[in-house]
Amino acid sequence: MKNENSILIRNGRVVDPSQNLDDITSVLIRNGKVSKIGRNIATKGVPVFDAAGKVVCPGFIDMHVHLREPGFEHKEDIASGTKAAACGGFTSVACMPNTNPVTDNSGTIDLIGHKSRRVGSVNVFPIGAATLGMQGKDLSNTGELVEAGAVAISDDGFPIQNNYVMRRVLEYAYMFGIAFVSHPEDTLLSAEGLMHEGHYSNLLGLQGIPAASEEVHIARDIILGEITGTPVHIAHLTTRGGVRMVREAKNRGVKITAEATPHHFSLTDASLVSYDTNFKMKPPLRSEEDRQAVVEGLKDDTIDCIATDHAPHAENEKTVEFDKAPFGVIGLETAISLTLDKLYHAGILSLAQIVEKLSVNPARILRLQGKGSLRKGSDGDVTILDLDREVTVDPRTFASKSRNTPFTGWRLKGAPAAAIVSGKIVFSADQS
Repeated sequence: MKNENSILIRNGRVVDPSQNLDDITSVLIRNGKVSKIGRNIATKGVPVFDAAGKVVCPGFIDMHVHLREPGFEHKEDIASGTKAAACGGFTSVACMPNTNPVTDNSGTIDLIGHKSRRVGSVNVFPIGAATLGMQGKDLSNTGELVEAGAVAISDDGFPIQNNYVMRRVLEYAYMFGIAFVSHPEDTLLSAEGLMHEGHYSNLLGLQGIPAASEEVHIARDIILGEITGTPVHIAHLTTRGGVRMVREAKNRGVKITAEATPHHFSLTDASLVSYDTNFKMKPPLRSEEDRQAVVEGLKDDTIDCIATDHAPHAENEKTVEFDKAPFGVIGLETAISLTLDKLYHAGILSLAQIVEKLSVNPARILRLQGKGSLRKGSDGDVTILDLDREVTVDPRTFASKSRNTPFTGWRLKGAPAAAIVSGKIVFSADQS
């Protein structure tokens, strides 16, 4: 038997909520697929990874990244972005459609797929644009996008304002069995806003973005999702009201899911007193009360996923006046350490919950066959965690082309030890 893309991960603590597994055991991957889980697995000619003292999980999936290619390769490209993902412990990413050209056609989806297979370090799943040019007017050909490989549709960054168009988008998504990923923002309410509307925006003299600009669209998307029966996924949830509405909708059976980012559960708008543009993102950092609501939503599983909204920008784009700097921060290489430090070691989430939010649930929402599980026959994608390793965030060491992180200098407990894609080690902390 050939042993290509094969590896034995020995003696780790295997945590796989998809099969209620939490045990010290070994995982054998043969030819890119999970072959066996158990103690004392005997193999010949298969490389061994000693995971003693570490946690072995189904490969982590970041379902919200911006790889910037095609069109903005000076910020990031598929090679650098997927390398950053691997170094961050992720084995798969789903990339957003706000490229140039926009991924509103099969040709651009094909381009991303071809390039990813050629130079990518991890699996890449494109998300197609819901409307042509992400203009919020004419619908993209959803069937064509799905056939080309799109795993969801979204106009992320350019939220659909027309409610009629939004309903039609959801109806077509329903027909093709995919989710719509919503960037909830009423752009008339957010207008020229630069940060969260509240005490600190008044103190700093910066135009605010009210929580209502997010919550109005969450309410709308819940209503239209309930009418159409389409799964709606709320991206980067940040407000108390938004968490409450998602919780209530779930309780009455609406097909709604949500994600939160590490920067929104770790930071607040108080950070902007420095006027550092690395704290400028959309949706903005909210109040401490909002942050606590997001953490509670993660704890009680109102919020299904942790995603980075990795948004790279070149240094010269961020080192300008605050009002001129673009929104967005990177997150692929800090997300897992922030999650372990701020949620696991803080006693807020269990390891099983973390694996659910970073692997099982993203795979379920995006319907990624073979992902989110270490069951026999699943894809051999594995994330290995070192819960006790301490790291200091240093963007100079990042694989990403960009350095726009708000976490420079932070000391965090817990980090990825390795990432394995289809049985091949794509990152090892011991070799980095």
